[in-house]
Amino acid sequence: MDHRQFMEEALELARQSAAEGEVPVGCVITCNGQIVGRGRNRRETEKTALGHAEIQAIEEACRNLGGWRLWECTLYVTLEPCPMCAGAIINARIPNVVFGASDDKYGACGSVCDLFSMAFNHHPTVEKGVLEEEAAALMQEFFRNLRMELRSRPKWKRP
Repeated sequence: MDHRQFMEEALELARQSAAEGEVPVGCVITCNGQIVGRGRNRRETEKTALGHAEIQAIEEACRNLGGWRLWECTLYVTLEPCPMCAGAIINARIPNVVFGASDDKYGACGSVCDLFSMAFNHHPTVEKGVLEEEAAALMQEFFRNLRMELRSRPKWKRP
């Protein structure tokens, strides 16, 4: 499989998140051409700030590979990782990160900041923009629908 095929897998996970009312972010981690970890946003469903797609995929990959160092892996995610997820990537020693859409509000791989270029002991390589249009369109559709839903809800008024 190539980057596009693995990103398609991540996009499918993102679509599953959107169907559950979650922000549509999906992630897969590969090792030697095989998917060893999958994750999708579940913050609302699981009621936790740690319910990011990357965190779930890293946890599953660690369990499947039997250790916390994912030094032979590549992480594919539909949206640029936030600072928490970029930190987890550094801590897991993941050498390669591939993402779809940039995140101008929380992106920690070059948009808002670049944690991977800071003085940590691990510096993953980054490839951005893989299936970017599809990933961005999924996010835009989700938030457009959310705004319409919020506008249609009845407003509370004081008696």
